[in-house]
Amino acid sequence: MTASPDIPRAWHRHGADDTVLLDGFHALKHALRFGASVPLAVATDRAAALALAEDLAPDVRAALDGLLTEVDEEVYRRLVPRPHPTGVAALALRPDRGAGLRALGRLPRTAPVVVLDQPRNLGNAGAVVRLAAGFGVTGVVTTGTLDPWHPTVVRGGAGLHFATVVERLDVAGLPPGPVFALDAEGEDIRGVRLPDDAVLAFGSERSGLTAELRARADRLLSLPMRSQVSSYNLATSVAMTLYHWSAQSPAGPPRP
Repeated sequence: MTASPDIPRAWHRHGADDTVLLDGFHALKHALRFGASVPLAVATDRAAALALAEDLAPDVRAALDGLLTEVDEEVYRRLVPRPHPTGVAALALRPDRGAGLRALGRLPRTAPVVVLDQPRNLGNAGAVVRLAAGFGVTGVVTTGTLDPWHPTVVRGGAGLHFATVVERLDVAGLPPGPVFALDAEGEDIRGVRLPDDAVLAFGSERSGLTAELRARADRLLSLPMRSQVSSYNLATSVAMTLYHWSAQSPAGPPRP
């Protein structure tokens, strides 16, 4: 598929509130694998992108062959704020919010919900979405002002927003289930079994849990940490907690 002079116009026409930027080959690959609707995709080197798909993701090569339009570097740089090394970008329709909320609210669950309480760092939020998708959690919920569908978060999540539910809610609207909040003053997580319907809450990188979330928690848990070490990175804390859950759960994370 060759370049079209209408690509920038079409790109900006599709770039509304109900679309999200897929920044790079891997973000597009994951979005397609998990059922995203992608109305427009571009590459600075179409043949190279298809060769990459043949090598790393043959399951989506045919879909990419039908989607990718080649554009020159100048056009590509006009479409994306931070050009990706793979020279690939796409726009995808955001999943239906109602369906996501229903999935979050459904009980029983086979995997927890992760809550990021007023996170501040876009890259950390993206890394958590990537972790959550890998562990097969029910969803990732953020509170506060950070948009979990911000392009930088989607880039950090490698497009895996489409593999789980990603929503922003207030504390009063959190999904049902026992709330286990991670806090330095909590009991050692190693002595606690985390149920599949748990809501696992993590405070912000700088301020920790808000008073509202702390009041909502059923139990406060702490991660093992050497004395004089201040804290773990947010994504590291989520990874440790999800591994603890998966090691206890009969289901655990999904298998290939």
